Amino acid sequence: MVKRKVIIDTDPGQDDAVAILLALASPEEIEVLGITVVAGNVPLDLTVKNSLTICELAGAFDMPVYAGCHKPLQRRLITAEHVHGKTGLDGPSLPEPKMQIQAEHAVDFIINTLRAETNKTVTLCPLGPLTNIASAFLKAPDIIEKVQQIVLMGGAYFEVGNITPTAEFNIYVDPEAADIVFKSNLDITVLPLDVTHKALVTKARNDAFRALGTPVGVAVAQMTDFFERFDKEKYGSAGAPLHDPCVTAYLINPDLFVGRHINVMVETASELTMGMTVADWWGVTDRPKNALFIGDLDSEGFFKLLTERLARL
Repeated sequence: MVKRKVIIDTDPGQDDAVAILLALASPEEIEVLGITVVAGNVPLDLTVKNSLTICELAGAFDMPVYAGCHKPLQRRLITAEHVHGKTGLDGPSLPEPKMQIQAEHAVDFIINTLRAETNKTVTLCPLGPLTNIASAFLKAPDIIEKVQQIVLMGGAYFEVGNITPTAEFNIYVDPEAADIVFKSNLDITVLPLDVTHKALVTKARNDAFRALGTPVGVAVAQMTDFFERFDKEKYGSAGAPLHDPCVTAYLINPDLFVGRHINVMVETASELTMGMTVADWWGVTDRPKNALFIGDLDSEGFFKLLTERLARL
């Protein structure tokens, strides 16, 4: 398998943290060129701090981290402390990060990296609202054709919404940005709630993280202990879904996932369905297919991969 060059765009978030850890533990498949940070689960100052904390937890002290947009393109910021806690990374007790943020703005880093690298060799991996990605596309439209692929966590269709009746959080926070990305004519793979809700951390799976006995294993178990209380109460599920690690796992082993190439459009006009990802799963329109929309995964294989890779850190 050819190693992927990736930029991880993120708003940590416990599940973002696990996705980043999985990427940093998988250098054979993934070369992380940098981590760009956006406001989302919590405000930007906290998502930046959390990103630095995660890199230090993984021992990736030389990983460049870039602060990006502090609010959506056209809207006020909506956050999710009710899910992730006031820090966005509640659960483990982790030391204050000593790493420093890079001086360059995240949007400029995305632009400059895509211009510097060979065409079609960099994959963008958004784990949060798509504000940084869309801002880069608006500022430098020449970079769009240089992107190899976008693999993102966001959206929902059959699982409907988790922040409104019809919208998933990442898309709802900045639907205009999501609209720009989905209309970019790029190769897009979407990991929506339809698949991430099947990546459930049961007690046995969380015990396996804790049994690693490492700072990473224990911290991930503690993150999930905190994170799952919300999902258990809301969905009556056996544990918390690990949304964002599905992106990293897809990059490492896409055979774990099953999806369908369809048309996906983002609602930006109706307040009733704002941020809805309208997925033409059954092909009932003539709109062109613009995304691989993932609907299922091998959950046992997913957690086996995740546990084995976290053990490396």
